[in-house]
Amino acid sequence: MENQPAENQSATELPTQDVHADVVVVGAGPAGSATAYYLARAGVEVALLEKAEFPRDKICGDGLTPAAVAEINLMGVDTTGWARNKGLNVIGGGNSIYLPWPEQKSTPNYGMCRARMDLDEALARRAESAGVRLYEGYNVIGALHSSSGRVNGVIAKVGKGKAQREIKFHAKVVVEAGGVAARLATSEGIEKHPHRPLGVAARAYFKSPRGNDEWMDSHLELWSGKPGESDLLPGYGWVFPLGNGIVNVGLGSVSSTAKATTLPYKEIFKTWIANLPPEWEMTPETQLGTLRSAALPMSFNRKPHYANGLVIVGDAGGMVSPFDGEGIAPAMRAGRYAAEAMVSALSRQSDTGFDLAMQRYTEALQADWGGYYQLGRVFVRLIENPKIMQICTKYGLPRPRLMKLVHKLLSDSFERKGGDIDDHVINLLSRIVPKV
Repeated sequence: MENQPAENQSATELPTQDVHADVVVVGAGPAGSATAYYLARAGVEVALLEKAEFPRDKICGDGLTPAAVAEINLMGVDTTGWARNKGLNVIGGGNSIYLPWPEQKSTPNYGMCRARMDLDEALARRAESAGVRLYEGYNVIGALHSSSGRVNGVIAKVGKGKAQREIKFHAKVVVEAGGVAARLATSEGIEKHPHRPLGVAARAYFKSPRGNDEWMDSHLELWSGKPGESDLLPGYGWVFPLGNGIVNVGLGSVSSTAKATTLPYKEIFKTWIANLPPEWEMTPETQLGTLRSAALPMSFNRKPHYANGLVIVGDAGGMVSPFDGEGIAPAMRAGRYAAEAMVSALSRQSDTGFDLAMQRYTEALQADWGGYYQLGRVFVRLIENPKIMQICTKYGLPRPRLMKLVHKLLSDSFERKGGDIDDHVINLLSRIVPKV
């Protein structure tokens, strides 16, 4: 399984025959790039397929929690010049409280913000530098199967018009990291669970004096009009500084089932922006581009995460947190876990041995997020009623000791082993939470 020289295959550099690798990874977002990087570091030959060409945009809040920063640092990505922040300014119930990121043995005491246009390419190029063969402009349209029915490759379309062709990529195992659509997993009959939370987020960029702030804003109340004098809606808002005078401003809502909320996001966003402090200068004139939205699949809404040669990582496997809509950190960590399991599995001599080794991956996911995401499902059911969120913010935010624990809980900043009393409490809650 020796590495081959890094080989970027753009849509204008088409292979003339089938491609062979140890592992094919579909999707070069944070999940796919992290998976590919760690595989290549272990000497595995990897083909990483991305349907777009970099740089390309993704709809996201662009906020990187300390857990995400830790994963980015583990990959050795150069973050020079990236916007750093100290923590969250949480606003709601007539209160505002600054919550610094906790310094933990597993995570640093700072977060970052980086536009996905830049972040995803940085991660993909880092994977490429480790020996991954990156193929840009390759749209995967289906899986290949062995005589026993196991997934052992994919078919991808590349090129445009008359020059378009289909290329087969053969591998011992395939990774589905294609995002929320999860077309490859769906084609294999792995459907999303109808009783898992689904979020929707909408965001836009603005030129603003707040672009260089050291704190990220989290607005826990979303009003249909003037704050305190209109209807309270089931959602939240954010203002994340990206540096260079640019902010990512957005709002989100979550449903306890796979049926997305039907809020009129454009109208709500326009009203919310109009009621922000005028000195922030967030107006239609300072808006950069359009408001765009995307779904956030949560709480492992698509399982199993491994079956018959197909590994599912990131948004494709519903790895977005139901607490805060964060998906980058779990996607990258899951990619690391998946790579570790695959390195062992690839050394096995039989399909039975391969599948046994891959249990390390699914067990690692369950250990890290199983109970935590279950707890998040209870949380989502509560906050679907905006009045409950209003009561929580009104009486909870003024209590700094309580908010320290809540901050760790909502941002997935707690230690799974060891840590302080707050970490122990969260782990206990994750173990005893009832199934919903």
